[in-house]
Amino acid sequence: MSNVTIEDLDIRLSGIDIISKLNLEVSEGEFLVLLGPSGCGKSTLLHSIAGLIDVHDGRLEIGGKDVTWADPKDRGIGMVFQSYALYPTMTVEKNMSFGPRIAGVDKAEIATRVDRAAKMLHLTELLNRKPAQLSGGQRQRVAIGRALVRDASVFLFDEPLSNLDAKLRGELRRELKQLHKELGATMIYVTHDQVEAMTLASRIAVMKAGKIQQIDTPGNVYTRPVNMFVAGFLGAPTMNFVEGRLEVANGGVHFVSPTLRVDVFAYPFAKPPQSSLPAVLGVRPEHITLSADGTHLAGSAIVALVEPMGSNQVVWLDAQGVSLAVDADAQFTPALDRKIGFVIEPSRVSLFDKQTHERL
Repeated sequence: MSNVTIEDLDIRLSGIDIISKLNLEVSEGEFLVLLGPSGCGKSTLLHSIAGLIDVHDGRLEIGGKDVTWADPKDRGIGMVFQSYALYPTMTVEKNMSFGPRIAGVDKAEIATRVDRAAKMLHLTELLNRKPAQLSGGQRQRVAIGRALVRDASVFLFDEPLSNLDAKLRGELRRELKQLHKELGATMIYVTHDQVEAMTLASRIAVMKAGKIQQIDTPGNVYTRPVNMFVAGFLGAPTMNFVEGRLEVANGGVHFVSPTLRVDVFAYPFAKPPQSSLPAVLGVRPEHITLSADGTHLAGSAIVALVEPMGSNQVVWLDAQGVSLAVDADAQFTPALDRKIGFVIEPSRVSLFDKQTHERL
């Protein structure tokens, strides 16, 4: 396994800057997930690491070796694509062993690698089949196995599960996490699926418009987002945002708006709060509690919609035109179109500057 270092990376396609002055350090054995919406540059960044896209400027190292202009075959990487990219006329065994065979690796060594990868990925009984005889999940396992057989220093995954149904995605997600645990290899994984990012990553790099907005552990990215984009991109339903202002008086600090009032005295402000500062309060649905008894309320709203989810339900509130999602217990079903109070956990809120959208 190897570390990956990217310094001041610039990538231009058709004269347009896709990535500009990007810096990134991926540690040995880390599972880094590049997360962001379509068009944010995450796949472009991955392909530049693989050597499939030329960089305009900057430096790229793998395992301490400068590979900025090296051919893909000389970078010590194994790559798994979204589209499987298997050879239809070859068996599973031939697909998995293709790279080492072309590289002239000893046959006995190839057989050992294929056998090891097949056991890890539950492919042993499928080695003599061709891709057309496999399910989508099995084909993706073969594509992953082909990368493993290369015995690479760094494994790159370009949205490998996006073509699978929800059940298969869940199964392969667990297998990838187990695979990383067994191999201890350096893995860089591209996705727009926040569930994949949260469950797989050692660290998540959230990208927007070719720039990394925040890079941290899944827990920190979720609980302490650096700006409103990161806060809104993670979570389903997404974080609730309420515009208002800070009120500093009599030794206390409150966030106030027409719809709610929250004591934020204990909030870890980056700098001392100013009274009347326009701000946006962010709170996730699971940190709002519906209150039937009307005590310790942050505010009240009309129950607009209820979405049963099995083990829980999402209750949508209309607070004077502001929509709030609440993660509620499945056993408590409030009456539609009736007013209900709600409580917000002050220790779980995020506050953002209304103009810059940066965390306060």
